[in-house]
Amino acid sequence: MTLLARPPQQREANTNRMPGSARVDLLVVSQMVDHGARVLDVGCGDGELLKILTETKDVDGRGIEISREGVNQCVAKGLAVIQGDADTDLADYPDDAFDYVILSQTLQATWQPRQVLEHMLRIGHFAIVSFPNFGHWKIRLKLLFLGRMPRTDNLPDTWYDTPNIHFCTIRDFRQLCDEIGAEIETAVALNAWGARLRINVPWWFWNLFGEQAVFRLSRGR
Repeated sequence: MTLLARPPQQREANTNRMPGSARVDLLVVSQMVDHGARVLDVGCGDGELLKILTETKDVDGRGIEISREGVNQCVAKGLAVIQGDADTDLADYPDDAFDYVILSQTLQATWQPRQVLEHMLRIGHFAIVSFPNFGHWKIRLKLLFLGRMPRTDNLPDTWYDTPNIHFCTIRDFRQLCDEIGAEIETAVALNAWGARLRINVPWWFWNLFGEQAVFRLSRGR
């Protein structure tokens, strides 16, 4: 497994979006994609990531988004996006149709995360997944001392009004990768300020202090 090195400079602002720019996790994802690759962005939202990849990596990008509003926003940006559901529609794609299949901040909102991830690795040579880490120390403390479902910058919705139905930790995700035979090629953990955690620390440290994570996976050999 290769871990991305920490960049020379880190932001100081307490936000997960670069000032006047894109979400930090999307910038990390874009660094994991090769120039000119065939890309499918699953749950692409308003097309922010596809736009970044098209402009900076000259990718052949496609998207699938469940909301009509999101599809309309993508089409208005000139992006090739169709309306669809990750839980049901990925099964229709042929094997090896793309170089990269990306699922950004959407895994926890799917009904069948394992099946979705397996389809991603089937139809793409690589799968890139980013997700909020429910094992972060702030979440643990809020559950312990307040006894209520926590709300954070990455998980802002109340428990009764959230699209997220399958919360997981970095440790949980690694276990899922082992169960389906996925190879972890690259991994990045981001703290509450969007800065990358050190790479030469044990996984439990990432699980405790990483507010979100980005993994690039390939099929197990």
